[in-house]
Amino acid sequence: MGSITRRWRTTKLTVGGEPRVRPDSLAVEEPLEIRVGGTPLAVTMRTPGHDVELAAGFLVSEGVVSAGEQFRSAIHCGGPGSGGVENTYNVLDIALAPGVEPPDPDIARAFYTTSSCGVCGKASIDAVATESDFEIADDPAPLDVHRLVRFPDELRARQAVFDKTGGLHAAALFEAGTGELLVVREDVGRHNAVDKVIGWALLNDRVPLRGAVLQVSGRASFELVQKCVMAGVPILAAVSAPSSLAVELAEDAGLTLVGFLRGDSMNVYTRSDRILELSAPT
Repeated sequence: MGSITRRWRTTKLTVGGEPRVRPDSLAVEEPLEIRVGGTPLAVTMRTPGHDVELAAGFLVSEGVVSAGEQFRSAIHCGGPGSGGVENTYNVLDIALAPGVEPPDPDIARAFYTTSSCGVCGKASIDAVATESDFEIADDPAPLDVHRLVRFPDELRARQAVFDKTGGLHAAALFEAGTGELLVVREDVGRHNAVDKVIGWALLNDRVPLRGAVLQVSGRASFELVQKCVMAGVPILAAVSAPSSLAVELAEDAGLTLVGFLRGDSMNVYTRSDRILELSAPT
């Protein structure tokens, strides 16, 4: 695995004060090329680490796989690195199980060109609903509000790389029924952090993620709601705002979308019936 932080000589300036030169920690950002069966599928800029989870979660999000048994193996491929050093960590080749259809080559070329899986418009909302193997609208997933308000702090307490750099997004999965924290991942890209936790779930045979809550450290975009729908996550909570398209997709899919989750307050945009006051405050 490549380094996730890097030290850099920095000049600290304060109005009215003397400049100070000191080292600062930066979050590393490097490209990861994801291949399936040797064919390039996507390039994403990510923080090195948990690359197999990232690739697995990406394949779930794109409807290529929906169960751990469909993901056979992953191997890092060699390639040129900086300073003449061989780099073996920025190309990952995925082998799917026999019988699993590989991604469409035309889609693969689009991902490789744009390094993005963003989608937009009502047609895209319909496509996500059609492609998902999971129905989340019928997942009751009752969540005690007193548990929910603790999730952002629990996530923040485990952002070790953010503490060093101040430059990473984070995502976590919780059990709605018990409040148990399942996994936390950090990345320079919020969508990558989410793919990493979904990939963790796939590789641990926990997809679909019925009864789960995805907590993110930033805003709730359409893309994050899409990833929840594809992985069968019934509740998405964010500390910042959702976009209009995110709310529309959440409404159509029957997903509970929570925004501005800070302190003891929040906005619940869709399916508020899942958020309950089941216990006294602690």
